Amino acid sequence: MSATVQTTIAEGVARITLNRPEKRNALDRATIAALTAELRSCAGNDAVRVVQITGAGSAFCAGADLTEMQSQARAGEAANLKDAEQLAALFAVLDSLPKPTLARVNGDGYGGALGLLGACDIVVAADQAKFAFTEVRLGIMPAVISPFVLGKIGESAARRYFLTAEVLSAADLQGMGLVHEVVPGGLLDSSCTRFVEALLKGAPGAQSEIKALIRDVAHGSARERATVATEAAARLARLRVQAEAQEGFAAFFAKRKPNWRRE
Repeated sequence: MSATVQTTIAEGVARITLNRPEKRNALDRATIAALTAELRSCAGNDAVRVVQITGAGSAFCAGADLTEMQSQARAGEAANLKDAEQLAALFAVLDSLPKPTLARVNGDGYGGALGLLGACDIVVAADQAKFAFTEVRLGIMPAVISPFVLGKIGESAARRYFLTAEVLSAADLQGMGLVHEVVPGGLLDSSCTRFVEALLKGAPGAQSEIKALIRDVAHGSARERATVATEAAARLARLRVQAEAQEGFAAFFAKRKPNWRRE
């Protein structure tokens, strides 16, 4: 078990916690690798019936680790492709997990965090949490998460929010289909428990087949969806090494406006 990802298993439920509260649970390479490994372990563990993902501290997940991504922006396209493919693999593993998955969204989520929500079966969010597809403000795009998010929010919402990076509430995400239930923070655990109890009443083999059926009917096979994610990773890698992305990251860390902003 990694220090950045903590897992406990009890009574059929694997509770996975992103454990970088000082970084708002941002996804660096080590965390992505650890989370992918934990999910694969849960997939093969007969003691696990349901997988729940949450964040330590006040945030759910800040998305990609921007400090690490800034350094990668100065690397070549091949290095960026490797990183993007690692993230695509994480979402593909979560999306195709044969066990029901539940996101316990305890706080804010940005960028790649919305990919986690898109790849989970059920999402419960605290009502005060804020969200945004922030990539465009950095000169990049939500490429890797798009195969998992678009199927839930639809093309119309993606055209707006991928381009504007507007801040969204949990209720906004519920309206788009990315969140199933919004509750006060104090009721988050009881709401998640209710879903877990319902899931544990189902037959595990049937649940696995139902998940595969939904993917195949709605989006094509899990393999096809993973292929789309890999192709999207290549698009992101190409964009990361461009001058615009480097300006976006430089402006973010310098706390100034990027050169494409006029006001």
